[in-house]
Amino acid sequence: MDAEPGGGELRVIPVRGIGEIRPGDVLAEVVAGVAGTWLLPDDVLVVTQKVVSKAEGRLSPVDPDDPLAHKALVEAEAVRVLRRRGDLVMTETRHGFVCANSGVDVSNVERGWAVLLPLDPDRSARRIRDGLRARLGVEVAVVVSDTFGRPWRRGVTDVAIGVAGLAGVVDLRGSTDALGRELQVTEVCVADEVAAAAELVMGKARGIPAAVVRGVDPAFLREGSVRSEIVRPHAEDLFR
Repeated sequence: MDAEPGGGELRVIPVRGIGEIRPGDVLAEVVAGVAGTWLLPDDVLVVTQKVVSKAEGRLSPVDPDDPLAHKALVEAEAVRVLRRRGDLVMTETRHGFVCANSGVDVSNVERGWAVLLPLDPDRSARRIRDGLRARLGVEVAVVVSDTFGRPWRRGVTDVAIGVAGLAGVVDLRGSTDALGRELQVTEVCVADEVAAAAELVMGKARGIPAAVVRGVDPAFLREGSVRSEIVRPHAEDLFR
């Protein structure tokens, strides 16, 4: 195998002007309206899970006066509860994600509502990609991102929960390192790296739910899937 691809310059561009997303909104149409004049082929559009879920109607009413009212949704959205500590519940979702509170969130949403994860984030990403292609004639990749914590490390970071047109994982096994040694186990989660880069310009409270990562190596632009490439099967998991 040839040496590792990549090494070029990346640019991360916030997509401004999206505004509040409501159930039934077509995200491809919204993005085309504010970024259609400058999106380029091979750009990677990163869209937050929150706006994807809102557009798809993945909202559930909760008691606005009860700070723990969303906990029933956490249990309902989980296929397995892995740990409990105080109000924090670590669960596995139907998607195979291991995350806090089944991804149920009450931030950046109107009072009295909770946002649930999309039913199929890979499909959500494909729908946005296909919609942009139909409207603009531009082939871009799409990542649906969400904020996850990580075992053994403090702080949160954005990761990919859905992807279309971008590799989930790039397998570098068999290539050589800078000193000519063959790599034996290296697999790079490119989709997570792109999601984290985009979050640096989107932020958590700036009202910018999408960004474009430009300059991703064309070798990474292929059909991908978070579900089949990134989620680790139970048989390979040393901690569950």
